[in-house]
Amino acid sequence: MTTFSGREFEGATFVKASFKGATLRFSDVSGVTMRGVDVDGLDIDSHDLFFGSLLVNGVDVVPLVDAELNRQFPGRELQKAQTPGGLREGWVAVQSAWQATVAGTPPNLVDAHVEGEWSLAQTLRHLILATDAWLRGAILQVQQPFHEIGQIFTGAGEMGFDMSIFRTDPPAYEEILAVRAERQKMVTDFLATATEEQMEEERENPWGGGDWRPSVGDCIRVILEEEWAHLRYIRRDLALLG
Repeated sequence: MTTFSGREFEGATFVKASFKGATLRFSDVSGVTMRGVDVDGLDIDSHDLFFGSLLVNGVDVVPLVDAELNRQFPGRELQKAQTPGGLREGWVAVQSAWQATVAGTPPNLVDAHVEGEWSLAQTLRHLILATDAWLRGAILQVQQPFHEIGQIFTGAGEMGFDMSIFRTDPPAYEEILAVRAERQKMVTDFLATATEEQMEEERENPWGGGDWRPSVGDCIRVILEEEWAHLRYIRRDLALLG
């Protein structure tokens, strides 16, 4: 299969072209216009979907998708909660959902993955990283917040991130579960005493870039978004693998 990268298709027009069976990963398709196209079986998966619009036959389907995901994942709507109590409730809901998924995954599927996606073990390592970035790094302002088994995102090295922090050898699943439990408890303990005033305090974006200075509440909401998004991904992939 031929692979294309870069910006060679920006502003291009395709007429009677076939993209049947094509795969796009980590690509920018914002502002793409499709007219008179066959989209049977078109599969779009975008975490950024909820920060914009997606028009299908003139209808913005983003609110419809958001509502359906909230129905499929009870408690997901609380990732947008604005009070400490709402965020605590949301955290309990997503951790309960994760507990069911981890407990229900057969040992032979822990390291299995759909092509191009993370396994359950890698996903849990990434959630360790997310907690470290947004709780330990942003909120608690720990100078070097990352655990060595964290799963960093694609392209972090090119962004100048210090990759030497992380181990190159895959950790045992039991170690992953232990560190993950520690990080979950850190969030639980923080939320147990969090106040409205604390939630309004400003912090630095742990990944840098831009002018956004998130509040403590924003940081917790990012953690919840990460938890729900990756739960959806891994349940999708485990269903395919199982």
